Order: sequence, then C-alpha cells, then structure tokens
Amino acid sequence: NISIIKLTTTKTFEQLDLSFFFNYNIFPDNILIFETQWNLENRKMKEGDTIVQQVYIPPVKTISQKLIFGVRIKEIINEPNKKGFSYETLEGHVEKGISVFTVEQENSELIFKIHTWSAPGNLLAQMLGPVFSRPYQRFCTKKALQYGKMQIERQ
Repeated sequence: NISIIKLTTTKTFEQLDLSFFFNYNIFPDNILIFETQWNLENRKMKEGDTIVQQVYIPPVKTISQKLIFGVRIKEIINEPNKKGFSYETLEGHVEKGISVFTVEQENSELIFKIHTWSAPGNLLAQMLGPVFSRPYQRFCTKKALQYGKMQIERQ
C-alpha cells in the first residue's frame, strides 16, 4: 500500500529541515507516542535501532486502550532526491511487515510517501483485520501524512 501527500513549500528539497522526520516525530501524539534507541543514546538514527511505540486505540489518550509494540530500523535512505527510512515490526506487533517513510523530489514536486507491506501479526489481528486493523492503519497513515506535511510546510 502506497500513500502520498504533496508538499507545498517555497523551500527546495535540499533546504528542507527533516530533523523531525529522522527523530520519528511522524505521527500525532494522540495516535502514538514513542521512545527511540538513538534518542536514549543521544545520537542519530542508524540501521538496527529500535523504536518502542505506545499506540492509542481509539486515538484519544484519556479513554484509549494503550498497546506497546516494537519496530527496528531496517534501512536509512539518503539519495539525492529521496530521504527516509524503513522499519520492520518485531515479534508481538499486531502487524507483521515493513513500512517505508520518505520525503522525495519527483520532477518539480515534493512529496511525503508512506509505503507499507503488512499482514496480521497474530490470530486476533487476522480475524479483526478487514473490520478494524486495515481501516485503523489507513486512518493512522492519513494522519501521519497530514502531520508530516504540516511540519514541512510551516518551515
């Protein structure tokens, strides 16, 4: 599944400050909060690092079910017209798969792209997938794209 949002900014691709992006500040905090290995070790993201995610279902902190999952950075993407990273879910995650987050220059357009490959990570997720997991994943992806767009466009 590939989801894309166009970015509107007067900055060039090279001028974009993507520090929020590489600090994994991609999702609004009513959807999830997180702790990254690189933040705890006071350094930049590198391949093999882990992220612990606390997900809110529904996306309301006060009344939600809080679920804890882990992901591991699989690849850091640093190309002339494409910056980003991918991660893969760890054992126990509700989804089993890989997500790729990139900011890209495509011709004269800047885009934020989230590309996911996933399958249910357990029997419950498999049973609820069509009714709950997939729609919630789409909702979270849409909110992440909007949140990233806002952070880039207000630079």
